[in-house]
Amino acid sequence: MQYVSATDAKQNMAALIDTAQREPVTIRRQNRDVAIVLSPAEYQRLRGLNLAEFQSFCDRVGQQAMANGLTEDKLAELLTNE
Repeated sequence: MQYVSATDAKQNMAALIDTAQREPVTIRRQNRDVAIVLSPAEYQRLRGLNLAEFQSFCDRVGQQAMANGLTEDKLAELLTNE
């Protein structure tokens, strides 16, 4: 991953965009990371990982609930009884 200052990023935006197509670029201001520029393909890949991870979590919770005797009828009852 490359690091550039906010000033360099502003002055060399075209080069920053080109670099981001190959690897993420971290923009730093006053020695702090303030942004990361990445390609649309990498962004979509990361979003897909998050969705897959969330689905896996939901599946695990559902399996544990079923193993503990939670049925759809019991769940419906719990949701309607405040």
